[in-house]
Amino acid sequence: MKIKSALASLSVRVLYESFNAEMLVRIGKLLIPGYDIHARSGIPENIPITAQTAASQLLKDVLVEGRYLQLIELLLRINREGFMGREYPVCYLRELLKGIAAEGYLYDSTSGLFMERGEGQITPHWGRLIEGEELQFVLFRLDIVQNSLIVRDNPKERVDQAYGELREIVHKAVYKRMGRVWAWEGDGAIGAFLFGNKHTAAVCAAMEVLHELFFYNRLSNPLDRPLQLRLAVHGGPLKYSFYSDELKRNEVIREIGEIEASCAKPDTLVVSENVFMDVDRIIQDLFGPLASWKGYKTRSYSVRVGESR
Repeated sequence: MKIKSALASLSVRVLYESFNAEMLVRIGKLLIPGYDIHARSGIPENIPITAQTAASQLLKDVLVEGRYLQLIELLLRINREGFMGREYPVCYLRELLKGIAAEGYLYDSTSGLFMERGEGQITPHWGRLIEGEELQFVLFRLDIVQNSLIVRDNPKERVDQAYGELREIVHKAVYKRMGRVWAWEGDGAIGAFLFGNKHTAAVCAAMEVLHELFFYNRLSNPLDRPLQLRLAVHGGPLKYSFYSDELKRNEVIREIGEIEASCAKPDTLVVSENVFMDVDRIIQDLFGPLASWKGYKTRSYSVRVGESR
């Protein structure tokens, strides 16, 4: 990412006034595998590097690697928790956070991560993920039931209208909870949640889609049959990629596909147990009993008029 010169200067000052050169090299190695400040700066190894020089070089390198936000997240964590049993108060943090906010990013204290404000363009990577970065995500997947029959039996303009309105329902439910929709592929979509209480956010987004679809089918649906969905929410580690084929190689994406296809009935949301355990209790009470399938443990939810589940 690119930052304004004033923020760059402030960042360098924060680094050299908070840490010595040796600690700055350690920080570099935490952020960039195999980091060698002498090789990157061109300074021979027998010549000592000052803290100010190390700070300037480190900032330059993390900007090139696209890891500036990760650097500031690490500084915030070191300021809060220390490093290897030693406290390291970091200077000018308030001013630094102000500068980053002016660049269009907000700090989420729950996850300890920065994210784009969401004003204007919304990117799939929250303006901060980089290729190969591994984090804990909660994923949301939906599949349109009998998609091929809907396409076959309805005029194209009606199908386009209905699917466009479904996208609006999904985007609204996901984006307002700081999630992102990663892919629409014909009869389905994948969304991702990374910030705040991501487990509850993903489940609530899926529940909202079911609720909105319930009313849509009764009031606005132009098709010759109700739109029905199968939805699933599942979580786990995922290496982010800008390339969809590479992204799909993640085990958690394969797993959520199996859960949705095998465990979810039409008009039903299934949530894997690893997500369900971290959902607010008031929402847990709306789900059915524990079910198992090929090692997957899930809970299910559907809209039922006049019933608690």
